Amino acid sequence: MIWIIIPAHLRTLSRVNGDLRLQVEEPPTLGSVLDALEAAHPMLRGTILDLRTKKRRPFIRFFACGEGWSDEAFDTPLPDAVIAGTQPLRIVGAMAGG
Repeated sequence: MIWIIIPAHLRTLSRVNGDLRLQVEEPPTLGSVLDALEAAHPMLRGTILDLRTKKRRPFIRFFACGEGWSDEAFDTPLPDAVIAGTQPLRIVGAMAGG
């Protein structure tokens, strides 16, 4: 089971209280986690990935084991600690301003 932490606004949209745990097809990759997340919570479709291009939306970032994963290819295998469920995959809504 993959442990996923999503931002508060996406928890509200998907009616999820707290963190998520999802079973993901082998091998667990960033892309397979996002596919499983959208399949389990269809209301999130288009909020994390653009529906047309399937690219990460601006101001959404991914982190695994304390490292940025936003620019990783979606077919990159996740770190062992994330696969084991001991570390979360964090989906973060970034902020900007000036």
